Amino acid sequence: MPSEAEAGHACRPGCAACCIAPSISGAIPGMPQGKPAGVRCVQLTADLRCAIFGNPQRPACCSGLQPSAEMCGESREHALHWLGWMERQTAPSG
Repeated sequence: MPSEAEAGHACRPGCAACCIAPSISGAIPGMPQGKPAGVRCVQLTADLRCAIFGNPQRPACCSGLQPSAEMCGESREHALHWLGWMERQTAPSG
C-alpha cells in the first residue's frame, strides 16, 4: 500500500506549519544562522507560501519534508503541534 505522500497527500493552503514549527540548522537566505523552532521563516510570504520554493537556495531539509496525514492531520493546529512534538523528540539532550 502506498504511503500518504505517494498517494498524493498535498499541503493545506494557508497552513505553513512546516515553515514555523521546526528548527533549521543550516543557513537560509535571510537567516544565515538557520531558523530556531517556533520562529517564522523569513522566506514565508504574507500569503503563507515559500518565496524560494523551487529555487536551488531552498534548504534540502525543506524540500525533503513531504506532507503526510500523520504530520498534517486535519488542521494547521494539528500540524503545528505534531511538528513541535517532533522537534522536542529529536532535539539534542543536554
